Amino acid sequence: MHTTTEATAPNRAPLAPVKRLATIEQAPSMYPAFTANALRDLKFRAFDRSNSRGEIIKGNGTGPAGVWIQIGRKVLIDLDAFEAWIDSHRGQ
Repeated sequence: MHTTTEATAPNRAPLAPVKRLATIEQAPSMYPAFTANALRDLKFRAFDRSNSRGEIIKGNGTGPAGVWIQIGRKVLIDLDAFEAWIDSHRGQ
């Protein structure tokens, strides 16, 4: 009796595409229109917030767009989400 064993690879899910990430200090070299301080300001104003009188101050939308990734004190920018956010501001 002759038996053969086939080497079977375990079922693996396809790999997700790698995200393009940069720190706030690295991003101005890729996007000269934005300084590091301008990017910090964008992050500060990412979501809606309220002032001391309880009035809502509109955010710029970068938070819901998924631009910012924060791990502890490290802040990363998802460059694909950032570019999509910029493209959403083009005039029609």
